[in-house]
Amino acid sequence: MALDATFHDLKGKSVFITGGGSGIGASITEGFLAQGAKVAFVGRSDATAFCDEMEARHGARPLFIQCDITDTAALKAAVEQATQAHGAPTVLVNNAANDQRHNTLDVTEEFWDWAIAINLKAYFFAAQAVIPGMKAAGGGAIINFSSISYMMGGSEYPVYVTANSGINGMTRGLAREFGPDRIRVNALAPGWVLTQKQKELWVTPEGLSAHVARQCLKDTLDPEDVVGGVLFLASNVSKMMTGQALVIDGGVVVTG
Repeated sequence: MALDATFHDLKGKSVFITGGGSGIGASITEGFLAQGAKVAFVGRSDATAFCDEMEARHGARPLFIQCDITDTAALKAAVEQATQAHGAPTVLVNNAANDQRHNTLDVTEEFWDWAIAINLKAYFFAAQAVIPGMKAAGGGAIINFSSISYMMGGSEYPVYVTANSGINGMTRGLAREFGPDRIRVNALAPGWVLTQKQKELWVTPEGLSAHVARQCLKDTLDPEDVVGGVLFLASNVSKMMTGQALVIDGGVVVTG
């Protein structure tokens, strides 16, 4: 992955990423490694091969911690493990999510709890786990992945859309609460990023063509297209930006 910009202040930073071994998260992990950051990430599936690849490519190995982020105790333990290895994280990227398709009338209470636990609850408790260390360090950056689905009123995954909207509210609330500690909290809302999972499960020629037609820019989005925005929000380059939602979607939605 090639990135034109170098964010010098990210070198040596302790970074914690949820879902950092696959999809968009894997590109984010590599993006921080390329900047010289010390990266720890959690995921449910074994990421040893990915870590081997990153070490061979960048000369630095990310710390992989196998963890189900819906297990709050395990998530907090993973943050502590990352702290012991790299120092307290001063960058948190809440990236892990699950956009499983579902219909409102089929949603059970168990499914609701599961979807909210992955797509919203884990974000809050990951932030809660890193904030004390960020306060002690004199500041930090939290990047919460949302999506444009709630802006578009996506109808194929109502609980996911609900969580996405909640992420933006949480982002603004945390930004206000911890701004005095120089902790910046921003959301990043991608459009339809063509990860391998999306291609295998939901991308059809007709659906993709219709979506690209709604974009101002007519290229499809790859995971690498999101990385620059994450690095920008993590870097001191954006030191006076907080409580905001950065949209990277090729121009489907227009904010402001």
